[in-house]
Amino acid sequence: MLELGLEHAAVVAVSVGLASLIGIGLGIATYRRAGPREIALATTGAFLTIPSFALFILLLGPLGLGWPPVVVALTLYGLLPILRNTITGLRGVDPAIVESAKGMGLSRTQRLLRVELPLAWPVIITGIRVTTLILLGIAAIGSIVNGPGYGELIFTGLARVGTPVAVNLVLAGTLGVVVLAVLFDLLFHAVRRLTTSKGIR
Repeated sequence: MLELGLEHAAVVAVSVGLASLIGIGLGIATYRRAGPREIALATTGAFLTIPSFALFILLLGPLGLGWPPVVVALTLYGLLPILRNTITGLRGVDPAIVESAKGMGLSRTQRLLRVELPLAWPVIITGIRVTTLILLGIAAIGSIVNGPGYGELIFTGLARVGTPVAVNLVLAGTLGVVVLAVLFDLLFHAVRRLTTSKGIR
């Protein structure tokens, strides 16, 4: 259980990290312009409409078995909440504050890094938190392509339906995912408190 839990947490952490880099980057690049913003949201939203079983199987050909197809699929599924919250957070910054920073001589990049991103951070990290909880569940399905994590227990149990151990295996895998979700949620709560300015908590 511990080994599978570490594998499950690792694949989700890697995927969330990649989705955060891409999602926040896209959000920063598009939040000021309506056209690119809508295209980015529509594209990342389309990824969520692809059934997870189908996506894992489609990625099996070019990426093979194991971690690669799982990481790519989870990254695609994790983009929308992070992108949407990044755009929402940045657009929600009071324009008067931005103008004040501009009047103080800050460049566009300085305003983004010193004013807009810090003020938008609580909203952005909420998006990352939501993505993480979503991906913890989807990662279990990655077992169909020999992916890591608690999906192994769940699918082994489903393959043994009718035997005395089937329910125990499925329950063990499910509870493992739930425990990881609680631990990740507590982690994000702590990170948010540590990384958010006291004035906007």
